Amino acid sequence: MRSLPVAVASVALVLAQPGLAGAASDPSTTVTFTVTSGALSMSVPVSSSLGSGAPGTQVSAPLGPVTVTDDRALASASWSVTVSSTDFVNGPSTVPASRATYTVGTVTTTGTITTTPTNVTLSNSAQVVVTGSAGVGDNTASWDPTISVALPASAVGGTYSGTLTHSVA
Repeated sequence: MRSLPVAVASVALVLAQPGLAGAASDPSTTVTFTVTSGALSMSVPVSSSLGSGAPGTQVSAPLGPVTVTDDRALASASWSVTVSSTDFVNGPSTVPASRATYTVGTVTTTGTITTTPTNVTLSNSAQVVVTGSAGVGDNTASWDPTISVALPASAVGGTYSGTLTHSVA
């Protein structure tokens, strides 16, 4: 009989110890943080040479890496890349932009983004060449397009220059 009061006293002593039993007034801490977001941007080569060719042939070469960087940290991201070209000019001689093609090639990505490439015949108007969809968080996409120009049989000798303009939105 004597062991029952000792057991009850022992349990009461344990429960009375601070920190040993969960109390309704245990302190808590709210923890917060911010995920930063950035911009949607693109990088392209400053210049590129397609080499040389005789009238009636084709010149063709990779442009160099084109990269879209989406640092907006969105839950549902999408973007579209367009390209346009001026005509290619050598003094008074012109090769129309419409004689050039833009072949996207392989698109490599990081992060979560689904890309769809579209090869186009260039023009003075912007045309979609790569779309990104179903993106989550930050992502990138890169490709090295091939630019080909069919030189007219009537092309005059000399160095021709034109401007490709990429845009992402």
